[in-house]
Formats: sequence, C-alpha cells, structure tokens
Amino acid sequence: MRLRVEFTTEPFDLDEVPPHAVVARDIVQGAALDSVDVGPFGNTAEGGAEQVLAAVHELLRESLEAGATRISLQVNVIPESAAATGEAGEGGR
Repeated sequence: MRLRVEFTTEPFDLDEVPPHAVVARDIVQGAALDSVDVGPFGNTAEGGAEQVLAAVHELLRESLEAGATRISLQVNVIPESAAATGEAGEGGR
C-alpha cells in the first residue's frame, strides 16, 4: 500500500523558518520516501505505508519537542492505478 501525507506545523513565522518546521522538513527529506514536496504553507510526501507511517511518527514526536504547538496532517491511500501510472490522484499536487 502507498500513502500520501500532507502536513503543516505551527506556529507560523513569516520572518524566519521556525525550528519545528526545520525539524519536520529534515525528517521527511531524510526518510526513505518516493517523493517529498516542501513548501512554506504545506508539505507533501509519498511512499510505502511503512515508510510514511514511520516518518509521521518521528515527525510528530520531534516537531512537538522542537516547539510546534499544532500539527495538522492528512494521510491518504494512493489508489493502485494512480501509483502505477505516476499520477497524484484525487487531491494531489
């Protein structure tokens, strides 16, 4: 099974990237995921279920320890047909 996770960490800081956002970015970029898209207001990562769930677990724990006061996330199963053709599927980027 393949999964897509979309997440944001708060509080936002428009002047500089907060430590909790740096931690979250480093976790997903360092994880064994197939694709990672990091942006200023949202982040997306895709991969196998075990890899995505492991990254989410670490992201939650480490981002909270780094000062996040809120983490919003959504996890979607990527339909096999979309995964096989490389399409993002419904709600993807």
